[in-house]
Amino acid sequence: MAKILLVEDDLTFSELLQGFLHKNGYIVKAVDNVKNGFKLLDQQEFDLLLLDYRLPDGIGLDIFVKAIESGTKIPAIIMTSFNDVRTAVKAMQAGALDYITKPVNPEELLMIINNALNQQVPQSNTIQNITPDFIKGKSAEADKLNAYIEIVAPTDMAVVIQGETGTGKEYVARAIHRLSKRADKTFIAIDCGALSRDLAASELFGHIKGAFTGAISDKKGLFEAANGGTLFLDEVGNLSYDVQVKLLRALQEKTIQPLGSTKQIPVNVRIITATNDDLVNSVNNGDFRQDLYHRINEFKIQLPPLRKRGHDLELFIKHFITLSNLELGRNVEDISSEARKVLQQYDWPGNLRELKNVIKRMVLLTSSAIAGIESLPDEMLFTVTNIPKAQESDLKVLNETNEKEMIRKTLMKVKFNKSEAARLLNIDRKTLYNKIERYGLDS
Repeated sequence: MAKILLVEDDLTFSELLQGFLHKNGYIVKAVDNVKNGFKLLDQQEFDLLLLDYRLPDGIGLDIFVKAIESGTKIPAIIMTSFNDVRTAVKAMQAGALDYITKPVNPEELLMIINNALNQQVPQSNTIQNITPDFIKGKSAEADKLNAYIEIVAPTDMAVVIQGETGTGKEYVARAIHRLSKRADKTFIAIDCGALSRDLAASELFGHIKGAFTGAISDKKGLFEAANGGTLFLDEVGNLSYDVQVKLLRALQEKTIQPLGSTKQIPVNVRIITATNDDLVNSVNNGDFRQDLYHRINEFKIQLPPLRKRGHDLELFIKHFITLSNLELGRNVEDISSEARKVLQQYDWPGNLRELKNVIKRMVLLTSSAIAGIESLPDEMLFTVTNIPKAQESDLKVLNETNEKEMIRKTLMKVKFNKSEAARLLNIDRKTLYNKIERYGLDS
């Protein structure tokens, strides 16, 4: 029986959730703030975190981050009541498996919980050889992307894949591996953003017994496990400076040295990396080594966001309907013209991952052959129907738009550490808070 840690400050809603989850066979421990969430996390083991985003003393995501930093592999679902999906995107970037918006649909919640419990949290020793549900698309951007994949795949060049959250960076990495000379060897994917500073070197290069507190036995690192195959390092920019030094040496010398050992182990691994942000900026800011950047950037692939892929949206809609029908046992054939219009107008900040979630929700809530507009998330309808109609010649509006975007990107970069964001933007914290509230960026 799965044990869930529920952190929700709305006590009435929390009691309703506890009752519903108990009836469906789950053990639930509930608290109403981050502090008590930390305490329970230290005292007990859980199979799943169900976290409200905004809490009296912080955000629910802090609890998930603490679990990661302590070395606990545990899935998390974020609940948010805000009117767009950007909060959920921030959570997904931090490593959360899924999200759900309030008011919560009971069937949708059970589906998401079941998926999270049956899906392993991305971890270093998980070797995945599953063929991805990757479709090529027919737009000019898709043609360029596919041409790049076919050109670079047969080589052993190190590839950097750059793109927004949810654009399919891991799918592209798997496609490159599948078309390479290493296709019959191992493909290992690791999210560097989910690695704590203390454990990253051990995960990548391994360690011997007694190398540090808690090292009770020898451990093989990712490089050794992926020998002969491909190692995909997602969000490589999150690696600490000392780990970057070790990574550069491993790539240059083609050998690794496990922590605590004097033994050099030869490795033959192709490296593919991915990042949300341009690593050039990280290099200029001194956060990423320039020599390492040039070593991993032998070939760069820029993934276009979904909003720039034109008619590919129709292909993805059909594809995700098919996948959702298979997974949920439904027979949805298409979506209504009204629903399609909303999907076409929406800007998709979560890209393909968000579209896949939206289509799955629509299929789940549809008992007929056509999924209607009523099956779309409320926050999506709100966003589309409240698009500002500003004139392009309005200089004030353009300046505010640029300012909002700069603040948004800075907040994302520092994982919403407002003190650090204020420092980078060269403004005081009070000014930053006022602008965040004005532009609705705290959601």
